[in-house]
Amino acid sequence: MNSIEQIADKPSDQTNPYLEGPYAPIRDELIVEGLPVNGELPASLDGTYMRIGPNPITPPDGSTHHWFAGDGMIHAVRIKDGKALWYRNRYIRSNQVSEVLGEPPAPGPRHERGDTVNTNVISHAGKILALIEAGGYPVEVDSLLGTKAYTDLDGSLKLGGFTAHPHPDPDTGELHAICYDAGNMEFIRHVVIGQDGLVRREMKIPMSGGPMIHDCALTERFVLIFDMPVTFSVETAKAGMSVPYVWNPEEHPARVGLLPREGTADEIIWCSVEPGYVFHPCNAYDLPDGRVVVDVAVHDRLFAEGTEEPGGSKVTFERWTCDLGAKTVDRQVTDSVPQEFPRYDERLTGKPYRYAYTVTLDEGRGPPFSGVIAHDMETGERKVHDFGADCIPGEFVFVPRSPDSAENDGWMIGYVLDVSRNHTDFVVLDAKDVSADPVATIPLPQLVPLGFHGNWIPAEAV
Repeated sequence: MNSIEQIADKPSDQTNPYLEGPYAPIRDELIVEGLPVNGELPASLDGTYMRIGPNPITPPDGSTHHWFAGDGMIHAVRIKDGKALWYRNRYIRSNQVSEVLGEPPAPGPRHERGDTVNTNVISHAGKILALIEAGGYPVEVDSLLGTKAYTDLDGSLKLGGFTAHPHPDPDTGELHAICYDAGNMEFIRHVVIGQDGLVRREMKIPMSGGPMIHDCALTERFVLIFDMPVTFSVETAKAGMSVPYVWNPEEHPARVGLLPREGTADEIIWCSVEPGYVFHPCNAYDLPDGRVVVDVAVHDRLFAEGTEEPGGSKVTFERWTCDLGAKTVDRQVTDSVPQEFPRYDERLTGKPYRYAYTVTLDEGRGPPFSGVIAHDMETGERKVHDFGADCIPGEFVFVPRSPDSAENDGWMIGYVLDVSRNHTDFVVLDAKDVSADPVATIPLPQLVPLGFHGNWIPAEAV
């Protein structure tokens, strides 16, 4: 029996919701070729859907473990010529994973905060990169999910780690990111990576309190910084908590920063907003009158008492309008149904757009339906695909039908976990009408636990 096969046979020493049910880690790394397809896969799809998430390789301390801290595992489906060529899953080879598996360490530099990478996977500059926030370095993986190396981008990333959520500018091909290092109480950074895969801008932004800044957004003029009241806690870190952050609205008020793309930290316009937490914005854009619009999934609180377990906060989908003159943010609820992981057609990043896509989020009380929501941000119309009460959809990603197709002309793709069957499907929906039956469904050969982010990696991208 190899090390992987032993993982699930060893229970954690404490009950923890992040180690049970749909969160429970799986034991096997598989390669299964020639997957069955129900329906018809679009013939133009040629690439790989990769999604990453936490999957602890050794039983963690259940009293301190948080979902965000598990070893990273990528699950992928390769599609070409209307066929599902294979499914495979692979751990990111951190030092701990390599040691457990009896393998030599993966090459490349490690950041002092550690080398767990489990939050996002993207393609840029001909490479596939697995990512994490809070100070970790990216990991380059190959098209078959093998860990090639940890990377500081050929030494061009000099002042700290990277982020889980860089955003590509469709006009320049550059990646913009707001980065923070856990425990750094002095500054965060605006990082821009060029088309060559190297950092061309790494600017410090003074910041006290050590806030958790998970994501950012772009307009044609600004980079949006979501400085929310979740801050690093030395006491929590000393207590051994794997994610040492606390809800801190009294000492760290919520605000949105608008940084001119090539501006200095002194030029940031800070707009006050009511307390809440934004993991994930959708798109953002500039209005003709100078205001800035951004659509966001908003948690009413995070890491506060009662929010340590899954589904501890109330989440709404909102439109925030930043008034740069008044330095305020107007919040309007678009949809009060709990939902997260907003996505859109990234060809329109930073520009006016019409369609946003989210998935329902179980707050611990059971969602009114379990599925994908397509929002028409112009008319207010909402279309829903309900997978059923026992199903939990992960993040769904928009893939355009062709490079020049219309904004809503394409597919939504992602994983759906059926708790009643202990089973996961890869599902393709028509973005024009997500309420219709799936275009195609691929039953996967093993359950894929709930995870974080993924993307469609076109074959030509690597």
